[in-house]
Amino acid sequence: MSILKWLGLSGEDVPDDNQLHEIEKALEAHGPERARYLACFAYILTRAAKADHHVSDAEAALMEQIVAERAGVDAEQAALIVRIARQAGHSRGTDDYLIAREFERVASREEKLKLLDCLFAIAAVDASIKTVEDNEVRRVASELKLEHADYIEVRKRHLGSLNVLRREGQ
Repeated sequence: MSILKWLGLSGEDVPDDNQLHEIEKALEAHGPERARYLACFAYILTRAAKADHHVSDAEAALMEQIVAERAGVDAEQAALIVRIARQAGHSRGTDDYLIAREFERVASREEKLKLLDCLFAIAAVDASIKTVEDNEVRRVASELKLEHADYIEVRKRHLGSLNVLRREGQ
């Protein structure tokens, strides 16, 4: 099953995917609505990490920590959820938009702002937020229908890590 079908966003018949069945099982104790929220959250987390076309071990570890805290799952389940979200995220394109749209529908404004903060934290894990990562977080904020002022307010917390604000040699 594709992640879009699992989220109820695709009407097409897609072959079953055992990995997504695993994430459903990992999240089923949370109920269908919470599981949908967490699946979208985990998927969107991967967008900041892979914006530069490379997910470092530090980024993956931070995503696992964030998922464990937000989902209330153990480290093993968090690792599974992140692994599956990363694999599902290889398709990108319209999937990114559709899943962000679903998260926009199910999340509160506060939850959206917390997600943005998590995206910046993941991008900054190497003490350097590349412009491409910053742009991806901005794109997510827009897809979540957050105001530009909301994005700027969250971004301010991570100014020290923004490459665009650094001088040559820093």
